Amino acid sequence: MGSVAAILRVMPESPDVDLENLKKALKEKVPGIQDIKEEPIGFGLKALKLAVIVNDAGGETDALEGKLGAVPGVERAEIIEVTLN
Repeated sequence: MGSVAAILRVMPESPDVDLENLKKALKEKVPGIQDIKEEPIGFGLKALKLAVIVNDAGGETDALEGKLGAVPGVERAEIIEVTLN
């Protein structure tokens, strides 16, 4: 077993969510986050695109969506890509 890099898109609840505070909360919830970038969506809304390194066993990539979606200020989180690390 090895590790994989999962790329996720995290959508905030509204354009009013403080993205810097949200980034900190996400890093506290998921320690494997390697990178976070802002991605403009429209009408002032920005998504966060995360790169996370996780173990490829046991469905850890699927559990990421639930962990990130439970952070206050997050509307939803979705995996957009998974690659071998």
